[in-house]
Amino acid sequence: MIFGYARVSSIDQNLDRQIKELEQYGCERIYKEKASGKDFTRPVFQEMRDKMRFGDVLVVHDLTRFGRNKKEIMDEWKKLIDDEIDIVVLNMPILDTRKYKELEGIGQLVSDIVLSLLSWMAEEDRKRIRVAQREGIAIAKTKGKYKGGERIYHKDAKGKNKIIYDEIVRSLQVNESVQDIHKKTGVSRNTIYKIKKEIENEKDSFQLL
Repeated sequence: MIFGYARVSSIDQNLDRQIKELEQYGCERIYKEKASGKDFTRPVFQEMRDKMRFGDVLVVHDLTRFGRNKKEIMDEWKKLIDDEIDIVVLNMPILDTRKYKELEGIGQLVSDIVLSLLSWMAEEDRKRIRVAQREGIAIAKTKGKYKGGERIYHKDAKGKNKIIYDEIVRSLQVNESVQDIHKKTGVSRNTIYKIKKEIENEKDSFQLL
C-alpha cells in the first residue's frame, strides 16, 4: 500500500497543497497531522507506522514534513528501511529508496549523502527560525512593543478558534489531562495551562462573591 503523510507545525496552517500532491501521486491512504516536527512521538505518525507493513511505501512532500531533527530523521529513516518499507520524497526524486533495490554501492551512497545533507538543512532551518523569533522578541522588548503572542483561543474568540476553546474548557471540566487535550486539539500545553488557570481564577472569584 502507498501511504501519504502530510504535516504542518500548527493548527492554523493549511495541509491542502500537500494532500493534493499526495493524492496526485496515487497515495491510497493519507494521514494528516498538525504537530511539531522536532521528533516522531506524533500520534498520527505513530498510528500510520503501526499500520505499515513489509513492501509498503511512505510518501512525503518534502523532508521537513517528515521531521526537522537530523538524528531523529536518520533514525526513523533507518527503521523504515529495516522494516523494508520504501520512502519517497516528492520534491527530491533522488530520495526514492525503490531506485536502489538492485544497486550496490554508488546508488545507495548518493541517497545516503543527500539524505544526510537535507536532514541537516531541515534541522538548521528549525534552529534559524527559533533564533530569529528570539531576536525579534528581544528587539521588540527594547522598544517596549512586545506584549507576547496574540491569543487566539479565549472565551470571546470567533469561528473555529471558539470551537477549539470551548472543547478545551469542556475537556478540562471533565478532568482530561493537559497532555491528552494537547494531542486532541493540537493546542500547545502552555496555552491549555493558561486557560485552565483562568477557569480556576474565575471559579475562585465567584466563590468569594
